[in-house]
Amino acid sequence: MPTQSKPVQQLTPFGAALAGALGGCFSTAVVYPLDVAKTRIQALPSDAKGKGKDLSLISVILRIYKLEGILGLYRGFGATMLNTFSMQYAYFFFYSFVRTSYIKRLTSKLPPGSKLPPLSTAAELLLGAVAGALAQIFTIPVSVIATRQQVGRPVRPGSLAVPAEDVDDSFLGVAREIVEEEGVTGLWLGIKPGLVLTVNPAITYGAFERVKSLILLARGDASTKMGPWLSFLIGALSKTLATVVTYPYIMAKVRIQARSADAEEAAEHKEKMPGQHTFHHQHTKHVGALDILARVWKREGFVGWYQGMQAQITKAVLSQALLFMSKEQFEHWALAIMIFAARLSSSQSFS
Repeated sequence: MPTQSKPVQQLTPFGAALAGALGGCFSTAVVYPLDVAKTRIQALPSDAKGKGKDLSLISVILRIYKLEGILGLYRGFGATMLNTFSMQYAYFFFYSFVRTSYIKRLTSKLPPGSKLPPLSTAAELLLGAVAGALAQIFTIPVSVIATRQQVGRPVRPGSLAVPAEDVDDSFLGVAREIVEEEGVTGLWLGIKPGLVLTVNPAITYGAFERVKSLILLARGDASTKMGPWLSFLIGALSKTLATVVTYPYIMAKVRIQARSADAEEAAEHKEKMPGQHTFHHQHTKHVGALDILARVWKREGFVGWYQGMQAQITKAVLSQALLFMSKEQFEHWALAIMIFAARLSSSQSFS
C-alpha cells in the first residue's frame, strides 16, 4: 500500500500577519536612522528649504548625530516599532484574509480539477488597497505619535535640531499633547492622505506578486518559492515604483502629523505659532493634504512635491526589500510558533 504524503501545512491569516509583522519590525529596525532622517527632511516647511542647507540623507544623519548624539538617530524607536508591528500585522492579516477568501470564491466557480490562473494586477491592487485602508484606520494614532517623536521640537522654523529644555516626549506625553492641541480627532491626523496612500502597498505587493508569478511560470517550476536575492531585487523595484507614484501625498501626510502644517499655516497668515498644550484651531480647521500640496506648488513648483524623495526611496526600498527577503523565513518561524502553541494547548486540554 503506497504511503500517503502528509498535507502541507499552510499559514492561517493570523500566522501570515505574525510573519509579516515580525519581518516588518526587523527591516525597519535595520534602517531606523534613515527613517528618522527622511522624516525630518519631509517635515521641514517649504519656506525653510533651498536656502543653502544640505538636505541629503547622509548630511542630515551626520547633523543629527552631531547635535543629539546616537540617541537622536533613534528618537521614537519604541513607538515606531509598535506602529510598524501593528500596521504590518493589520495589513498582512487583512491582505491574507481578503486574498484567501477571494481565491476560494474564484476556485469554487471553476470546474473540478481546473487550475486557477494568476490574479490580475487590478485584482491584486484592489485587494491590497482594501487591506491597507482597514489597517490605516486601526493603527494611524500610533503613527502620529511616532512621527512627532521622530521630528521632535525644532528650535526655530526650518531647524533639524531638538531643543534642550525638558519636555515630555514619552509616548503618553505626546498623545496627551496631541489631544490638547488638536482634540481627540488629532490622533487621526493624516487619515485622509493615509487612505489615499493605501495604493502604495497595493502597488508594491501587487507588482511583487505579479512579477513573482510570471517568473515562476517562466521557470515551469512547481515551487512557489524564490531565492532571497531575487526576492530582494523584485521587492526593491516594486517599492521604488510605488514610492514615485505616491510621494507627494507621503510628504503631505508627514507634515500634517509633525506640526509642520500648523507652522506653515501661521507663517502664511503672518500669525504667531500657537503654543504647546493649547488648542490650535479655535477659528480655523487643520489644513489638509491638498492645501499643503497647493502651497508647496505655489512656492516651489512641481519639484517641491518631490523634496526628500531620494531619502524616502533609499529607506523604503531597503526596508521593503529586507521585508520581502526575510518574509519567507519569518513565515517558517510563525508556522513553528503556531504548531508549538497548538500542541501546548492540546497537551493542557488532556492533562
